[in-house]
Amino acid sequence: MTTIEFNTMVTRQAESLKLYALRFTHDSEDANDLVQDTILKALSYCNKFKEGTNLKGWLYTIMKNTFINKYRRYVKIGTMVIQSDDIPYSNLMYSASKNLGESKFIMEDIRTALEKLSDEYYVPFSMYFDGHKYHEIAEHLTIPIGTVKTRIHVARKLLKKSLDDYNPQVNKLVYLN
Repeated sequence: MTTIEFNTMVTRQAESLKLYALRFTHDSEDANDLVQDTILKALSYCNKFKEGTNLKGWLYTIMKNTFINKYRRYVKIGTMVIQSDDIPYSNLMYSASKNLGESKFIMEDIRTALEKLSDEYYVPFSMYFDGHKYHEIAEHLTIPIGTVKTRIHVARKLLKKSLDDYNPQVNKLVYLN
């Protein structure tokens, strides 16, 4: 088989290789890159191909190995530790550690805001927040359900006003249903 015949046979497999590559990458652009790498390797190592061998199977094996090697390289690079005093700007988000300081302050402010509520609003709100149903709260406090709903609503409004500095974060907590 001549080199031109071999090249033609390999390039004809590009479409079926792309379908196979999509199963690995789940992305069209990455699949195209993988197909190109596979074809390039196949053409480079045409002297290793033995006539009578299943060409498609040979190409799939090249593709699978290429994908695995790229994945291993990617994992290796992703876990690389940089030991330097100067961390590049692009890596700052990976080097920063998160602590619970901000959320601790938020929780302290929420506790303070809850303590400012009178018992008339605090008790129904805290029971509702703990998962009790309106009718359970009404029975426990021996008040009508409408009053329970009103007190919980007022408690939410007071908490929202008190915690206005944390508007986007805390409003999610206060308005849990």
